[in-house]
Amino acid sequence: MNQVWTIFRREFATYFATPLAYVFIVIFLFAMGAFTFYIGNFYANGVADLTVFFGYHPWLYLFLVPAIAMRLWAEERRTGTIELLLTLPIPLWATVVGKFLAAWAFIGIALLLTFPIWLTVNFLGSPDNGVIFASYIGSFLMAGGYLAIGAAISAMTSNQVIAFVVSVVVCFLFTVSGAPLVLDFFRDWAPLFLLNTVASFSFLTHFSAITAGVIDLRDVIYFFSLIALFLCVNIVVIDLKRVTR
Repeated sequence: MNQVWTIFRREFATYFATPLAYVFIVIFLFAMGAFTFYIGNFYANGVADLTVFFGYHPWLYLFLVPAIAMRLWAEERRTGTIELLLTLPIPLWATVVGKFLAAWAFIGIALLLTFPIWLTVNFLGSPDNGVIFASYIGSFLMAGGYLAIGAAISAMTSNQVIAFVVSVVVCFLFTVSGAPLVLDFFRDWAPLFLLNTVASFSFLTHFSAITAGVIDLRDVIYFFSLIALFLCVNIVVIDLKRVTR
């Protein structure tokens, strides 16, 4: 764990050593405010809750999280620093986990900075703060899922643009797999178990369940299993590329 912590500190510090962190946070907070209070017609709805706020999270993460993930490995490969990184006396798994946790923590800080929106809702009414707290946890877990996918894809290429585009496409498929449009395609010919399997892969399905105020262990296991799966893919890809050099 000390080795993971070493990589974590190195990576986390790099975010704030460049304007990237501040640009991302400003864009994220501006987008959250705009989508919640203006596009989402928060005041017109007349309901003091953050349903609209969390409803936009999957779609904002769909683009913003891959923008963070695309540089995790693609930038290292492009600049050639990946060779130096992999020659450090640190296991590959610790490097992958440390870089992932640093990026996830950075996204978590951006999410925490939306706290004034929560305060605003409490000032305007009496929302169910338990539901809001659960929704924040669900949002953070979902961001981790997007990030793990993006990190694995970033490890496959040295081109950040390609990493971003492919990550958005893959994340989109995971997002909409439980949507009626997708399920209707399978409903006419696929057996029920296949229909339920496709729906179970959807980020929206699990995130919506959490935003209802119930943190079901199955939803938590889903996100952590997905993160673990793509971190394993990340490790395998980096290891294969290291061997073939």
